[in-house]
Amino acid sequence: MICAPFGRDAELSAGVLQRAGLESFICKNIDEVVRELAVGAGALLTVEDVVIRGRCAALEEFIARQPTWSDLPVLVLTRVANDSHWNNDAYQRLRNLTLLESPIRPSTLISAARGAVRARERQYEVFEADRRKDEFLAMLGHELRNPLAPIGAAAQLLSLSAENPDKVRSTSQIIARQVKHMTSLIDDLLDVARVTRGLITLDRELISVNQILADAAEQVDPMLRARQHELELKLAADPFTVEGDRKRLVQVFANVLQNAVKYTPNGGKIVVTSEVGETEGAVHIADNGIGMTQDMVDHVFDLFAQAERSADRSQGGLGLGLSIVESLVRSHGGSVAAHSDGLGQGSTFTIRLPLHRQTDQAPAASASVVANAAASGSLRVLVVDDNQDAADTLAMLMEAGGYEVSVHYTARDALAAAQESLPHICLLDIGLPDMNGNELARELRKLPGASSAVLVAITGYGQQEDRDSSRRAGFDHHFVKPVDVEELMRVLAGAVVSSAQKMQH
Repeated sequence: MICAPFGRDAELSAGVLQRAGLESFICKNIDEVVRELAVGAGALLTVEDVVIRGRCAALEEFIARQPTWSDLPVLVLTRVANDSHWNNDAYQRLRNLTLLESPIRPSTLISAARGAVRARERQYEVFEADRRKDEFLAMLGHELRNPLAPIGAAAQLLSLSAENPDKVRSTSQIIARQVKHMTSLIDDLLDVARVTRGLITLDRELISVNQILADAAEQVDPMLRARQHELELKLAADPFTVEGDRKRLVQVFANVLQNAVKYTPNGGKIVVTSEVGETEGAVHIADNGIGMTQDMVDHVFDLFAQAERSADRSQGGLGLGLSIVESLVRSHGGSVAAHSDGLGQGSTFTIRLPLHRQTDQAPAASASVVANAAASGSLRVLVVDDNQDAADTLAMLMEAGGYEVSVHYTARDALAAAQESLPHICLLDIGLPDMNGNELARELRKLPGASSAVLVAITGYGQQEDRDSSRRAGFDHHFVKPVDVEELMRVLAGAVVSSAQKMQH
């Protein structure tokens, strides 16, 4: 905005800026400036006569009332640039002030204007990021409170229905489902921090994309059934192989499929198509759901960009899935794009991954061997956690699986017990008060015969550096609380198989 009502300064300045590609708007007086500032402006270019004390009270009031994120750049063409008294007074009243000595070179004016506008753009970017963050935090609080109500009610029911096995069973299932939901929310939060900062390590292997898609479809099958969606797979006749992390790639496609399910009305259709090119393979996931505006398409992978695409939020979630998807696909050397013809026109997400032409793969370990391995009472499990409820609950789960369990709430008690009877499996909390879990693991590894023991970290710390620390301390596995019990049981079953093989040899 330009306010230079005397002479031809306004027209000349506007012409210089226009030739440089900078849009300007000429205001006749300060009152008009203030009205336009309420709409929004990149910067104000004016002259010293306009901003003399007493002549621009409305402008000074506007500047004083700016929100914390805003700092309007004011460029003043002046012939008194060397007057320190005037300068100090002007800086105090106008704050973000740049003095341009007149007459001014066009190149200097253009440079100053571009710098001011760019700084102003940055202010708006910070404001928008803060707005998105505030919306996200409000949504996070809502989503985390939702499962707490049924969990609290279920806990009360358990105390009232202790003599009714059926009610205990159904109430326990409610708690398990809600804890699983809360865990997925927290996992998303941790994941988005690790993935977007590049702090994850990919366990690469050669894997068929068809198998990845099958696993992802299996994960979302309950959602598909609940909303009566039809899922159609049109996969390439020549299934392509990629080199990547199986778990993370399944997460990528499951997240996109879940997104399609959420934003497609009941009875809709989702079509998954794959095609193979010379250097990359592509998977298109298309739905006939509510679609997106172009603005949403442009920002759909942004962190904290949570445009509402449905009238309700019954499906839950934090809106972080697509940001995680983009980062994971990029970490695999691929790309992801979104397309929609508009609201009501459905959406299509395309994921491209580089091909790996080698098709001969080393045979994977038999999942059935691990899955069918039965827990044996001859295997001793040591559970250590200073949270007694957490330790006792985990111990009960292990006992229900047929293991012989020893529970301790301090590291030193656990170490003394291990010296008397060496455990086969140790489930150790990291944040112990007397000796942290990493130190305890090192001490346990020093015991005679402890090299074959399976050490599992059970902790609330899940960053990559935490996993690295536990691995260096001698842990074989790292689980983040709340523990995925099914995955833990698979790890223990694997330990059973390993133990049996050693006994055979």
